[in-house]
Amino acid sequence: MTAAARLAALDNLPANELCQMAESALAALVNVMNQETTLLRAGHLRQASVLTPDKARLAQDYVSFARSVQRQTERLKREAPQAIDRLRHGHEALATQMAENLRVLATARTVTEDILTDVARMVGQQDKAKAYGRAGTITADPANSARGIAVNRAL
Repeated sequence: MTAAARLAALDNLPANELCQMAESALAALVNVMNQETTLLRAGHLRQASVLTPDKARLAQDYVSFARSVQRQTERLKREAPQAIDRLRHGHEALATQMAENLRVLATARTVTEDILTDVARMVGQQDKAKAYGRAGTITADPANSARGIAVNRAL
């Protein structure tokens, strides 16, 4: 089935059915984002990252339904006004959840970067030479200091 055929099929669904499918996708997306946020707050970054593929798929599904709802807004307002109101409220809940999720992701990223910076600094300090130079001071051989660490920025 082509993309145009899929769009036409969505657009031709009965109003209540289209709204119900959009609501289901929306609820699932909000749920997985809430799970991710909870795991990130608890510091379970690996467990939270497992949810990423589901979150991406659910977001794509929801966007497809939301665009169809946008294209069919006038018809849906006439045929299913209560369903449109529920979708609007659900979309507001999604916006709130997304803002919280992004805030927690930003915090987790900042904390991770701070920890890695501290580790790199400590590794560099431990590798300093502990010998006295001609002036009677401890000299550091730059060749022996830490050359850095690798950082996976996937988060």
